[in-house]
Amino acid sequence: MLINEATLVSAPVRRRASARIAAPLIALAVVLSGGSIAAVSAAAATSTYSDIVLGVGSDQAHRNIAWYSSVDTAQVAQFARASDVVNGAFPTSAVTVPATGGPTTSGEFNRFATFEGLKQNTTYVYRVGSEEGGWSASYSFRTQKFNGDFDFLFFGDPQLGSSGNLASDTAGWADTLDVATATYPDAELLFSAGDQVEKATDETQYASFLSPDALREIPFVATNGNHDVGSKAYEQHFNTPNTDRTAGPNTGTGSGGDYWFIHKDVLFMDINSNSRDFASHIDWMRKVVAEHGDKTKWQMLAFHHSIYSPGPHATDADVADRRNNLPTAISELGIDLVLQGHDHSYARSYLLNKGEKANPAEEAGADTVAAGPGGVLYVTSNSASGSKYYNLQPQGFPWLSVSNQEYVRNYTAVEVTGKAITVKTLRSEANGTDKPVNSIVDQVTLLDKARGNAKG
Repeated sequence: MLINEATLVSAPVRRRASARIAAPLIALAVVLSGGSIAAVSAAAATSTYSDIVLGVGSDQAHRNIAWYSSVDTAQVAQFARASDVVNGAFPTSAVTVPATGGPTTSGEFNRFATFEGLKQNTTYVYRVGSEEGGWSASYSFRTQKFNGDFDFLFFGDPQLGSSGNLASDTAGWADTLDVATATYPDAELLFSAGDQVEKATDETQYASFLSPDALREIPFVATNGNHDVGSKAYEQHFNTPNTDRTAGPNTGTGSGGDYWFIHKDVLFMDINSNSRDFASHIDWMRKVVAEHGDKTKWQMLAFHHSIYSPGPHATDADVADRRNNLPTAISELGIDLVLQGHDHSYARSYLLNKGEKANPAEEAGADTVAAGPGGVLYVTSNSASGSKYYNLQPQGFPWLSVSNQEYVRNYTAVEVTGKAITVKTLRSEANGTDKPVNSIVDQVTLLDKARGNAKG
């Protein structure tokens, strides 16, 4: 939430922000006096700040921040409890975190910082910049309980710019975020399937993608798609936690790496499926699960290139290569849910064990499934922005329990408890009067039969 410099507003406000957030050339000290706001000249500001993203941290007590700056100066990120920020003024108790970064592919300069030591059930206010160079606008986020049930929101390939009409793509993306966050106001993560933009080197498209304020209020989880990999911009925009760039390696001009984090009872792993160095991905996943899997009740994996989708990419040679190499390890590692994109259509698989149907008796479209050892649910998301849709392949595939293509925007709400994971995909755009906004495309609840329908 953008914080008014005169009055602190603690309740979330959903609105679209401008694509660039600039500190003025003359910094203003805002003073509340008798109900009026007086502007006091200060030292000249030298920087503008843009593309601010509140990223997921390594756990609930951390948030990773990323932003762009117009000049290469020493900068910080600063945060404080909202209750301590009075009339827009940060208190002396505010925590100041030095930023790292350097030049970007666009000629700007990126900065990363991490907020640590956050407390549960607390609203914070933050800003980036410096006393000398000026500050960005201020934003807020809130932590919730550090244990127990939670929801997060999953979005398929926004790929802004792919329709040829960037304004329309941006409006669709912003509207889906508005619908989803209004429907799930306590959602704790915004999770992307990848392909944030059409062209990895196009900063106008990135500015449009990052324009909604929700990306500064709720931790964003970025997945590396094939349209993101052709530039360092993905690495420079998204400050991902626990990143290993030797797993799914990057290149001198492209982005790469795998990363993980823990949120409550879930170990999340996100791999760069642009790299088909399967041995490095699998070794990395085994190491992460060995070191952190026993701390959680559920394990989820995300990567961009869906290996069990219903659209034209399902028969691509590179997708078949991934399908031939990844499922055995995914089952052996005990992963429960795999989140994917790439094929711009919706699908969920049967429970699959090493790529084969785990329970021959599982019925198509079952609303509840129970995973025995090795059983994995794969979900492929449709477009969140409406920028591009693919037709379903007419022959169908043996892995598909449900597939759907209505050519309207979707989002997926994932509801996690100690006993089950419910995956609910909804329309963020109406498809006629009988399928309004927030009507359900598909819903399934995953139980864990091997442990009495509850892990842990």
